[in-house]
Amino acid sequence: MNMKRLTALFLCLALLFTCGCMPRVQRRYRAQFLTLFDTVTTITGYAESEAQFTELAEKLRAKLEEYHQLYDIYHDYEGVDNIKTINDNAGVVPVQVDRRIIELLKLMIERNRQTGGAVNVAMGAVLSIWHDYREAGLNDPENAQLPPMELLREAAGHTDIADIVIDETASTVYLKDPLMRLDVGSTAKGYATEQVALYAKGLGATSLIISVGGNVRTIGAKLGADSKGDTRWNIGIQNPDKASDQTEILHVLVNDAAIVSSGIYERYYVVDGVRYSHIIDPNTLMPSTNYLQVTILCGDSGTADSLSTAVFNLPLAEGKRLLASMDGVEAAWVLPDGGIEYTSGFSAYLKD
Repeated sequence: MNMKRLTALFLCLALLFTCGCMPRVQRRYRAQFLTLFDTVTTITGYAESEAQFTELAEKLRAKLEEYHQLYDIYHDYEGVDNIKTINDNAGVVPVQVDRRIIELLKLMIERNRQTGGAVNVAMGAVLSIWHDYREAGLNDPENAQLPPMELLREAAGHTDIADIVIDETASTVYLKDPLMRLDVGSTAKGYATEQVALYAKGLGATSLIISVGGNVRTIGAKLGADSKGDTRWNIGIQNPDKASDQTEILHVLVNDAAIVSSGIYERYYVVDGVRYSHIIDPNTLMPSTNYLQVTILCGDSGTADSLSTAVFNLPLAEGKRLLASMDGVEAAWVLPDGGIEYTSGFSAYLKD
């Protein structure tokens, strides 16, 4: 190579390094937060530097905190009218709220209609009784008790979803029944996760996982294929048998998808040797015992979260019929004997 060509080559390389035109390596990073929605939030993704990833993760954390405050049923926040504010004003006055509360409630009201009442945002009066008895039982296991059925039935008389009045023009929510209470726990985490995923996309995120207490939303494909050339995210589904050495019961491979599991293995208490979980069947007013776990896989985390609770409260045949009527929704049921049932399309996502 002559001197002129060699000089030109060095100049080109110098320009590439100077202008930053050389491709930059993206590395995988992870961030965790412990205070949102009373659970662990994990954000995993790729960035050119730890500082760049930290900046993105902090923006997503801040956005999730907004939803956490809006959907909280236990705490007040300065300058925020949230679900607790609506409950505190039941039978008193409509409450003007953020549009994000109205959109969540509309989704939950539609899911109630769609599932024949298998999930009900107006069940707060019943769920709060179970919450109080569960907390008391956890704090004092030897004296743990079940709530009296008479108390539950009386509370169930204040769960008519038709008593929720939403005025979209005024952006208000009013509960006509003074004893009604909203509980958005069946859907709020998943809905918030979906909205934050859309926010992340708007910020330019193209390869990311957001997990809020097991509500998993993947964005794009992972960077770097596995040994088989697969760039789908490998998501493990927790084994409901916490005593097993196998912590994950199955794995799914997905891109741009939501995976949400509901089970009886996380939030429960024990009375006379029997476990009672937090998933309450609106028909029996007792914890549902149909399954150990239900996992929903679809394109929207809010849909997946609400369906995981609804399907948990439905017999297997009814749950399968419901999901068959919906496009792009798959499910796996872990039965009480440990067996697993799938919708017809779920196997396409299973890792070998």
